[in-house]
Amino acid sequence: MPDIEVRELAGDLRFPEGPVVLPDGDIAVCELNAGRVSRVRASGSAAEVIAECGGSPNGAAIGPDGALYVCNSGGWRWTTVGPYLLPGDHGGTQADDYSGGRVQRVDLASGEVADLYTECDGNPLRAPNDLVFDETGCFWFTDHGHMRARDRDHGGLYYAKADGSDVREVVYPLDAPNGVGLSPAGDRVYVAETHTGRVRWWGLAGPGQLAEPTPGFGVGGSLLYGAPGNDLYDSLAIDGDGHVCVATLVRGGITSVSPDGETVEHVPLPDPLVTNIAFGGDDLRTAYVTLSATGKLVAIPWPRPGLRLAFG
Repeated sequence: MPDIEVRELAGDLRFPEGPVVLPDGDIAVCELNAGRVSRVRASGSAAEVIAECGGSPNGAAIGPDGALYVCNSGGWRWTTVGPYLLPGDHGGTQADDYSGGRVQRVDLASGEVADLYTECDGNPLRAPNDLVFDETGCFWFTDHGHMRARDRDHGGLYYAKADGSDVREVVYPLDAPNGVGLSPAGDRVYVAETHTGRVRWWGLAGPGQLAEPTPGFGVGGSLLYGAPGNDLYDSLAIDGDGHVCVATLVRGGITSVSPDGETVEHVPLPDPLVTNIAFGGDDLRTAYVTLSATGKLVAIPWPRPGLRLAFG
């Protein structure tokens, strides 16, 4: 892709993630290092606090009731290197005051926060990371897990009801699953694994149902793309043509992969930890991207319209 204009909407954010375009065009953004969700005006402004979530709110999405649903990874360790705020240190990623992984519901008007899920089948959620709603009003979410000095959690892919009444483990274990998205037809669920630098997909037979069961070994599904070099993958969004647009760490930017995995484009951005992307604007051709290490939310033009989310 050619050089693009990068327009900064907000700076001084505390490791921003999970941008969500709100009905009025403003952008909600999670600040992992501050434990809060904030609002940024589309015209650009200082961030205003929407809700104090505690822990480390990460990915987010608007649900069928108009509330914001947030994956909260429970608290990270942090390191400052020059101008960059970075997650983790030699002790791992899990904070000393880690408060447990959970999925939360945030009332955008009042700022009230409620925990929906903290466990599945008696197993505690470790570090929920990203989520996407389908047209039924249920949502897929990933649990990325945490690392400690000498061990780390397995991660998984889950499916849940928005009213807090039911959550199911669908694919487990995965290697640090991060971004999750649905194809335009709703017949694929995509997951980006951070540490392997891979984007995987599973065919869907219906809401929350894999087309094929996971095998007795491995996790099934298909590999869409594996990153070259030292690239790591964070959260993702799908555009209207079905390209998987995955935020890329180390070689900071957005990597766009066609649904057949054959066409790959990389948009470089000025931050080593580009963590998430959301589409907005009248024609969905504006990509809102979090540059987390430098604490910025930026807007860039996108060559294709984004995919309109179920309740976006």
